[in-house]
Amino acid sequence: MANMAIFYYSSTGTNYQLAKWAEAGAKEAGAEVKLRKIKELAPEEAIAQNPAWKEHYDATKDVPEATMDDLEWADGMIFSIPTRFGNVPSQVKQFMDTAGGLWAQGKTVNKVVSAMSSAQNPHGGQEATILNFYTSMFHWGAIVAAPGYTNQELFVAGGNPYGVSVTVDQDGNMVEDVEKSVKHQARRTVEVTNMVVGSK
Repeated sequence: MANMAIFYYSSTGTNYQLAKWAEAGAKEAGAEVKLRKIKELAPEEAIAQNPAWKEHYDATKDVPEATMDDLEWADGMIFSIPTRFGNVPSQVKQFMDTAGGLWAQGKTVNKVVSAMSSAQNPHGGQEATILNFYTSMFHWGAIVAAPGYTNQELFVAGGNPYGVSVTVDQDGNMVEDVEKSVKHQARRTVEVTNMVVGSK
């Protein structure tokens, strides 16, 4: 059974929901799953100025924060991350940068990784964010398990072959119907992870 870590960063809840769907999909595929939020670095004063951010921050205080132990434990990982100017949020970058010790020991090699993203418009940088994230994964020696076009559901979700991405409207609602495609991506990531773990 593969150990799957679902890592997410979410300010107002979109990527938390994507991560929850990924968790469900990975469990359906038989994986042992840990859902972990990436630590919030923004000051509480800044969070308090955005009611949706504050509400989500308070609502998810009990979700365990991601640690290097979680990263080391995982055979496979799914990252759900919003886009920030076509790149990963600083919170995610900081988490990745703290993995230098594991990387130096070769403990990031052959981890299977897949990623998802969101933005407030259809061309808001989701693909660039995922691709920029994967660039770091190549440095880790990780194996990228992108969804490609392996399931018809992916077209309903917008057809992003790099990873599921979703548009969020001004009211915080997801525009595309992505639940099934997220679960498919999670199951596919578990499938690839099982192949890698089984070949060791």
